[in-house]
Amino acid sequence: MPQTPPSSGQHNKNLDQTKDQVYAGLYYHDNNLTSGSLEALIHHLVPTLDYYPDRTFIFTFLLSSRLFIPPHHLLAQVCHLWAEQQGAGHAPAEQILQLLMDWTETFPQDFRDQRMMCGLKEVTLHICSLDQVYRTAVSQLSQGLTRRLTVLSQYEEALVKINERLAVLKAKPQRDLMSICKHPFTVAQQLTHIELERLSYIGPEEFVQAFVCQDQDQDQDQDQGQKKTSNLGAYVDWFNRLSYLVATEICLPLKKKHRVRVLDFFIHVAHECFNIGNFNSLMAILSGMNMSPVSRLKKTWSKVKMAKFDILERQMDASGNFSNYRTSLRGATQRSRSASSSREKMVVPFFSLLVKDIYFLQQACASRLHNSHLNFQKLWEMAKQVSEFISWKKVECPFDKDRRILTHLLTSPVCSEDALYLASYESEGPDNNMEKDRWKSLRSTLLKQA
Repeated sequence: MPQTPPSSGQHNKNLDQTKDQVYAGLYYHDNNLTSGSLEALIHHLVPTLDYYPDRTFIFTFLLSSRLFIPPHHLLAQVCHLWAEQQGAGHAPAEQILQLLMDWTETFPQDFRDQRMMCGLKEVTLHICSLDQVYRTAVSQLSQGLTRRLTVLSQYEEALVKINERLAVLKAKPQRDLMSICKHPFTVAQQLTHIELERLSYIGPEEFVQAFVCQDQDQDQDQDQGQKKTSNLGAYVDWFNRLSYLVATEICLPLKKKHRVRVLDFFIHVAHECFNIGNFNSLMAILSGMNMSPVSRLKKTWSKVKMAKFDILERQMDASGNFSNYRTSLRGATQRSRSASSSREKMVVPFFSLLVKDIYFLQQACASRLHNSHLNFQKLWEMAKQVSEFISWKKVECPFDKDRRILTHLLTSPVCSEDALYLASYESEGPDNNMEKDRWKSLRSTLLKQA
């Protein structure tokens, strides 16, 4: 994501004479912005009569600036600087309206903070007072933001209802997935529906906001920060639920031939997820099959055809920092970029690894340099990773929805780890004294609770 120097005449002077240049507190190397003071970067964000910031800079700075300044303070400073420019006749309203439009479209969750909404209302009222012609644009901005926040709230309310239902459903599931659908490809399609829907509601700022939450002391700001990362957390919870659902469906059947069929079924579902490019469901399924209560079922595993499972295990192996998976992901990404159909554009990354990559970048590289300037090279790299995620989450799932399968995947009760162990011991007896002791303990505690 290259960022060239500003386009005004004085900034372009002697552009070809040196590779390293300084522009009013901004440092460039090979015409790419590498660092700058926070004050200079905020000035660089504010449009003027003959300058509008590069969109890659807007995205990168709005994404990462929350590491250094709360969004409501940034908005206040931007509006103040624009008002000064506007008062001097150097900043038409169209430019600041466009910046606000970019902000509300890409980072709408910032405006769940009442302080942000107050700041936005104040500046848009000022713009409307300049000329009635701006009222339509301001109205479109406001309506678009309201619509995005409403949709987001409705999604979060739906998640709460699902969680409430799960809290009530403590009993064992009445039906298994194979009784609802016997076709692995159809299940993989429905899993992809869930993945893409939940991805679509994760704001790009949530990846960075998670780091901000770690350092916040004020209760109000901490509450705001937690709300701004709630959809990221919900997506991680979905991964865990799918893993436990797979383990539950494998462990509960008492007959070995039934367990073998279930294991074989989920191996085929995982394979179809790989073909689709749904790596998150693939890894969740493999995680469920590798849970100790499942992996210890040696008699069951001995009857399973392992060829496809072994291939999938190698693809998602953690060695070499998941090198095989990263190769597959690059291939899927290249396919997505040149694809014309939604089906070929789909990429659902192994989400926990994506989060870890961003976390490692945050921890391994300094955000500020020795001169207190912001390390914009790091911010570019972070924005690059997040912008790729944005392109993936915008793809619409082309498969037809099956409500029965979706309901089962989202709401069917799953066993706790202890309940899985008990079911596993009931299916295939303990192998040693330690397992025998645990079996007795679990029977004593869990059966009493039932």
